[in-house]
Order: sequence, then C-alpha cells, then structure tokens
Amino acid sequence: MKFAGIDLSEPRIMGVINVSPESFYKGSVRDDEDRLIETAVRMVEDGATFIDIGAKSTAPYLETQIPVEEEVRRAVWAVKAIRDHVDVPISIDTTSARVAEEALKAGADVINDVTGLKGDPRMAEVAGEHGAPVIVCAHGKVRNLSDPIHTVIDLLRESLVVAQRHGIEDVAVDPAIGFLRPEWPPWYEWDSKVLANLNMLKIFGRPILIGVSRKSFIGAITDRKDPSERLPGSLAATAVAVFNGANVIRTHDVRETLDAVRTAAFMRKFRM
Repeated sequence: MKFAGIDLSEPRIMGVINVSPESFYKGSVRDDEDRLIETAVRMVEDGATFIDIGAKSTAPYLETQIPVEEEVRRAVWAVKAIRDHVDVPISIDTTSARVAEEALKAGADVINDVTGLKGDPRMAEVAGEHGAPVIVCAHGKVRNLSDPIHTVIDLLRESLVVAQRHGIEDVAVDPAIGFLRPEWPPWYEWDSKVLANLNMLKIFGRPILIGVSRKSFIGAITDRKDPSERLPGSLAATAVAVFNGANVIRTHDVRETLDAVRTAAFMRKFRM
C-alpha cells in the first residue's frame, strides 16, 4: 500500500507544523522562517516521512476564523520556506480550495481536508486538476449516537464517492478524532470507541491516517488540561491506533512518537 508515493508497509509519521498563532497547542506554532525550517528539517531527521502545514487552526472548539487571504499568505510562505529543505511530501491542512490550490502551486504535494471534500465545493475539483493525493476526514452530521465506528465509516464512504467522482485515486482516510462531538456520548468516549475499533476502517482498502497528538480527548481521559502535558497520553493512544491498523500517525512530537509506532507495529506482527 502506498500514499503520495510513500510505501506504507510499515507505519509512517507525519510531522505537524502550525503557522497559525490560534492553534490549540502553542508549542507547535512557528512564525519565524529560521525556526520553521529548523523544525521541518529536524522532524525529517527524527523520522517524519511527511510534513503537514496548518495555516489556520481547525480545532472545532476554538474561534479560529481568519480571512482567507491571511491563510493563503501563511500557507504559501510556509510551504515555500521549507520546500527546498526537506525531501518528503508536504501536506496542506486546510478546508479552503483557494488555500489548497495556492499551496500546491507553492510546492505542497497533498491536501489534508478535515471536511472530507464536503466543505468547499471546489476542493475536489482542485485536487483532481492538480492530481494531488487527498486525506479525507470523517465529516458530517452524526446520525447514530450509539455506533461511532459505523458512523465514521458512513461519513468516509460519502467522501470517497466525491473523490471518485473527481478522479481522485490517491486517498487516505482519517476518522476525525476530536472533530465529531455529539452531545452524547461524551467526545472522549466517542474517540476512544473509534480508536478501539479502528481496524474496521480497513474495509475501504485505503491508508488509515490518525491524528491524536495532544488532543482534548486525551486531556479529558488523563485530566491534563494543558496540551503541553499530554505527550504520554498521546503516545499511548498512538500505540493503540497502530496496533489496530493505522498506517500514518500525524503528530507534533516526531521522535517520541516514532518509538511508540515502532513498538506497536512490531508487536502487531505477532497478533493471532
């Protein structure tokens, strides 16, 4: 199995760099070019196979709206800054087709859309025209509160139909940990049920990408309100995800996460 030309016979790491000051984890934010380049290079040296750039926070519980012109400016600046310094695919984390298109023109390779091609009606068109691999998140109205994993499967299936309609063949699926927040059950139970049954997403025959790094569900489980204190919980959730079939782990902490991924992947080989 491959994604964006990368062999996924072993789980891979996607390093997250935010150039959005409003992001929930301030430790991930880089607004200086030298620090941005240094971080990207170090992530690759530490084992990242992808770099993900976020120019606007997508955290569903924060006020994150900024003008699209500002998101374009940040995204293009960041992609151009690191493109000549890292020889790995760069993904742009955005819900805006305009931002995605400008980032691709600047040297990005992958579109990471948390709305699963259901937000901006031009997103799938842009991806198709540029031949860009796409990460689709489970996105939409939660209909069945009692069955998180099948709800995620239904939402992802809708996104894959959109992708197919626009000739997008290189697609990874993301169950949107932290994004689907029904009033009941609590979001941290919802996310935990999805991770515990992640292997069911193999029904699609697509790479499974997971982002659990320092997210609020870990804070709720561990009673760690500050994202800077959530690394141990993130590593535990990462191990669970990999053991249950995750192919790509999106993280702020590449070096530490790589060890968790390798350990879980090694043990997974012996599952009966």
